[in-house]
Amino acid sequence: MGRVFVAGSINMDVVATTDRHPKVGETVAGQAVYYFPGGKGANQAVAAAKLGASTTLIGRLGTDAFGQQLRTFLTAQGVDLALVQDTPDIHTGTAIITVADADNTIVVVPGANALVSAEDVAAPALAQGDVAVSQFEIPLHTISAFFKRARAVGATTILNPAPAIACEPELLALVDVLVLNETELGFLANTELHDSDAPARFVEAARLLQADANAIICVTLGKRGVLALVNGEASLIAGHAVKAVDTTGAGDCFVGALAAQLACGAAVHDALTYANAAASISVQRMGAAPSMPTAAEVSAVMRAS
Repeated sequence: MGRVFVAGSINMDVVATTDRHPKVGETVAGQAVYYFPGGKGANQAVAAAKLGASTTLIGRLGTDAFGQQLRTFLTAQGVDLALVQDTPDIHTGTAIITVADADNTIVVVPGANALVSAEDVAAPALAQGDVAVSQFEIPLHTISAFFKRARAVGATTILNPAPAIACEPELLALVDVLVLNETELGFLANTELHDSDAPARFVEAARLLQADANAIICVTLGKRGVLALVNGEASLIAGHAVKAVDTTGAGDCFVGALAAQLACGAAVHDALTYANAAASISVQRMGAAPSMPTAAEVSAVMRAS
């Protein structure tokens, strides 16, 4: 069985709930404020670990109170933190999140995450069968170095290009599995997309990002499910009808679950179906990392569907 290595961000999410999102220049009354462990790297690592994969997180924390709290939480979730460094003189990554009617807006302040380096990702002893995961909340050159090492030993690479920023084609060429939502797809493909578009529109845009015919592209479409481009063939994995409470971290849950399944040798379509079920559980709970389901919970959803 392979292992999951996640190089990525670790944040404290400061979440405010309200009836609706404020317009520019407007103040609205909030209902509550919460502090949840988050950061796309941490979220994905927690999801993989809770679903049974041997999971190591590579990243950085500040030496502040948030850093200490996050280290305690991640350890309790079964994530190996041997490669997470405490970095003095800089704050732990922080995300300011507003949740209204189950949708969210997020402002991320990188802090220590911006210092994750190529030297940091050179530390793990990757091997064939392992899965290397990253996202765009750490420096792009660090991700490239990580994926080059993974490719050299036959590990599978998964990239979640979020938040969407411009990147070189050379980085995408190092990706075996690209997981993104319609906004990120539209940005990287330089085309305007909407979540209500026909599947063919997403397929057309996804093909523009395929570095080679073997690259897998997964477009997460919320309640509509997941559109997957595998071996040149497109398929739509239907979503699950649930009452969403907080969609923060749903995409990360999908990525972590997918990585865990691929590490244990699951077929691609089976892994995607499993990850889709896992994400449907996470949106029914508040918070990002704390909302990640267990393997028993995902198995129950799979049986029911």
